[in-house]
Amino acid sequence: MNRRDFIQAASVSALASTPLARAAAPAVKPIRLGIIGAGSRGQEDLRHFLRVPGVSLSAICDIYPPRAQQVNRIAGRTIPCTASYAEMLARTDIDAVLIASPVSCHAEHVIAAARSGRAIYGEKALGFTVEDNHKIVDEITRSKVLFQIGHEYRYAAWVQEAMRRVLAGEIGRPTHVYAYWHRNGNWRRSVPTPDPGKKLEHLINWRLYRETSGGLGTELGSHHIDMANWVFGEQPASVLGTQSICTYNDGRTVGDNVQLVFNYSEGRRLVFSSITDNAKTGCELWIYGTQGSVQITIEDATFFYEKSKASNHPSSDHADSKTVVERGVVTGASYSTAGEMPYRGPGAKVQTDNAEDPTLCSVRSFVEAVRGEHPIDADVHVGFRAAIACSIAHDAVFAESRMPIPTLAT
Repeated sequence: MNRRDFIQAASVSALASTPLARAAAPAVKPIRLGIIGAGSRGQEDLRHFLRVPGVSLSAICDIYPPRAQQVNRIAGRTIPCTASYAEMLARTDIDAVLIASPVSCHAEHVIAAARSGRAIYGEKALGFTVEDNHKIVDEITRSKVLFQIGHEYRYAAWVQEAMRRVLAGEIGRPTHVYAYWHRNGNWRRSVPTPDPGKKLEHLINWRLYRETSGGLGTELGSHHIDMANWVFGEQPASVLGTQSICTYNDGRTVGDNVQLVFNYSEGRRLVFSSITDNAKTGCELWIYGTQGSVQITIEDATFFYEKSKASNHPSSDHADSKTVVERGVVTGASYSTAGEMPYRGPGAKVQTDNAEDPTLCSVRSFVEAVRGEHPIDADVHVGFRAAIACSIAHDAVFAESRMPIPTLAT
């Protein structure tokens, strides 16, 4: 920091400490947080929680000791840590619980937290198995605690504005969603050695094993399933999937690529692809409607519009028995590929005043809901509709057959 910046920072700090500044600052209800599962995603959520005024961390629960030191660095102080979630939930200095443990543990942890009466921010997916998902909804409903699922893109300003316009009919009737999350990396975390019995391998790399992970379809695709549910106003009725280990033959038991087709009513579809050996497409979602399309990424959204049918598709009055020669093939005019090249212009980018990180928007909204400022948006039912599809897709990719997706009994 140079001298000028130092003086400016010191002046701001001094001004903020004056009685007048303290009187002007709005009072916020303190929210004391406990975290169950302080791995990479839990730590990322925590960083954003601690950016929200009035939020502090009271306790950590994790069975891997190095996590405590990592969280202490984020918090800037030593936080009490335990391997027992029951011990943590018995504390009296916790108002809300962040659950970011492996998905196979979600039901156990969410149900215990709900029975303690605390508000819960639960990372996706809601539950691992069909039974887990039903048990979580039943307990949240019975306990009447606040619950928000970690579908943070629901809270991104550009996603909300794009969805508002889609649901208002701007691209006509949405019929298909194509979603991608392509990366170039093995999805593996480093493990300390030695590791007798591969205990740390399965603890740290739980995402790579069928017993503890829904694979790429759950860990990445759950966000896109949730957004397709939002577009179509329902959860999918069935799923057909496939996966393979194409590049990383390292002992993992879930695919290093996956392709899923989710079927909605009226013939509508979500097609999801995730690969781990090429990042060209990255993370994006396309909503295709009868009059246009919208591309949504983790940073922005852009609308594109269909060309006029009248100007690009000859009517029967102008294209009767006329033939066309294209690339040496004689064919009827109705088969002409003229106008089939994709639109390559810039499109119409969604403009919003808020470009904040989606996770920050999501956790801030949760804190506001805990303070009673508004209801939860991405509630347990939103989480169920995406997670139940993930649970069935996890089995469908191994069976490579179409499987029905159950709905929540009402």
